[in-house]
Formats: sequence, structure tokens, C-alpha cells
Amino acid sequence: MFHWRDDSEGLTRAFTSRRGGVSAAPYDSLNLGLRVGDDPADVTENRNRVASALGVPAVAFMNQCHGADVAVIEAVPDCTPDADALVTLTPGLALAALVADCTPVLLWDVAGPAVAAVHAGRPGMMKGVVGQVVSTMRDLGAQSISAVVGPSVCSRCYEVPLALREEAASVTPESRAVSWTGTPAIDVAGGVVAQLHDLHVDISWVAGCAREDLRLFSHRRDGVTGRFGGFIVRKAP
Repeated sequence: MFHWRDDSEGLTRAFTSRRGGVSAAPYDSLNLGLRVGDDPADVTENRNRVASALGVPAVAFMNQCHGADVAVIEAVPDCTPDADALVTLTPGLALAALVADCTPVLLWDVAGPAVAAVHAGRPGMMKGVVGQVVSTMRDLGAQSISAVVGPSVCSRCYEVPLALREEAASVTPESRAVSWTGTPAIDVAGGVVAQLHDLHVDISWVAGCAREDLRLFSHRRDGVTGRFGGFIVRKAP
């Protein structure tokens, strides 16, 4: 079920794999995305399995929009917010960001209650979603923010037109890359890491390319496919 998990520092941070669920191909099997064509009942069961494994009754998700909007929540909302980052100060409230090539980022205040889950694709990187969420966390009192960046499509596999690469590089030069075949490419995760570094966030990185690793969902590799997730929850006292 989990590609990576860490339960230290009074937190649980995790990235799921595609294993351990009930969805049929091409969403096999732990698809967590409701808007990709999978049976909603199977997705609900998969989400419940992850919540149970995290030790929480439910998880807060978002309708991701490839933007930079941040939703601050105190409980699992009745209506799923349109956002690309969730922030909470509530211990025991698990947050999720879903991806299938985009970069999932989990953030937490080392000394305070704030935690966040971020969906950072190419548009989000260019619009500054991680900057928005770090600013929101600091406005809520966060003093020392750390982050773990999850697996995503690597720069070698993210071929784009030259003009698009240069547009991204004009925002974050570290995102300029070259694909396996020598064509223009974008390093979204590298750009996100550079942005976090500039914001004085302490960063760790879970290595792996979603397109190359068959244990993960990848839209670039498979087209119609599921979504894996990044999850964070501060353990309730």
C-alpha cells in the first residue's frame, strides 16, 4: 500500500503505491482519484483502506485545479474544496494530495501544529503553489517548516515543446531540463525543490520516477490510469 512512510516526530507522512486496493484495470488497484473514470465505490473503498492504515477515520481531499489556491481547514469538509494545497492546525486531521506524474509535497511546522499537503504540477510550479502554502503556514504561526517531496515524473521523461520549457525556466531556472532523447524537458520536482529552498524550507526527497516505476500511477506512461497520494497527519495527543 505504501511506497514510502515515516511515522517519526509525532507525524505520519506517506506516499502510496498502486498496490493494495480493489480497483480493476486500468486503475488497478489502489486508485484514489474520483475523477479519472474509476468506479466511485471502488475508490471509496480504496480511500477507506488508506485511512484505516493511517489510523484516522477519514482523510481530507481536494478538487485539484492545477493552480495555486490554498484551503485552510479544521475538519474534513462537507464539500471538497477546489484547491491545490490543504493546510490544517488540527491534530489527527489527515490531508491528501493526489498525483500521477505531478509532484506531491508534504509540509509541517517542526515546532507548531501546522501541516500541509500540496499538488504541484507544472502549472502549479509556475504559479507558485508552494510559495502560497508556505506563506499561509507562516501566517498561521509556523516558524520552522520542513518538507518531503514525493515521487513524480522525472525530467528525463517529461518532454515538452521548447517554448514551454523556456516559459517554465523563466519562472524557475532550475526546471530547465533535457529528456532522454535530447529534446526539451521540464524538471517539475527540481523546480519545486528550488522554490522551497529559496523559501528556507528544510527539504527531503523521496526518489523515484512515476513514469519509470510500475508500482506508481503515471498518466504519461499509461494515459487512462489512477492516482496515488501523498498523506500527512499530526498525531493527536
